[in-house]
Amino acid sequence: MAHPLEDLIDARIHAAQQDGAFDDLAGLGKPLLSAEDPENALMNRLMRENGAVPEFVSLSRELERLRSELADVTDRTKRADILKDMSLMDAKIDLARNAYRK
Repeated sequence: MAHPLEDLIDARIHAAQQDGAFDDLAGLGKPLLSAEDPENALMNRLMRENGAVPEFVSLSRELERLRSELADVTDRTKRADILKDMSLMDAKIDLARNAYRK
């Protein structure tokens, strides 16, 4: 059984189409996002629009910073600390990538 307002809604949508209300919408002609998991699609869009990145990306950037720092350090103790941090960061990246894929 159809909803009692269905005809009214269809009529208003048709009238809006005739008036060109949908002609200049953002994203016109672009494919819709996959709706397999709408909660994640929304979260991913919000993250992208606000410049956020997945955790493994930010961790990878930190690893690159550590590599640059290592290149400039000559002290053996400091180098050993940086190498240890790099090893831990590498493990964190693997964990974050696996969590992101799920």
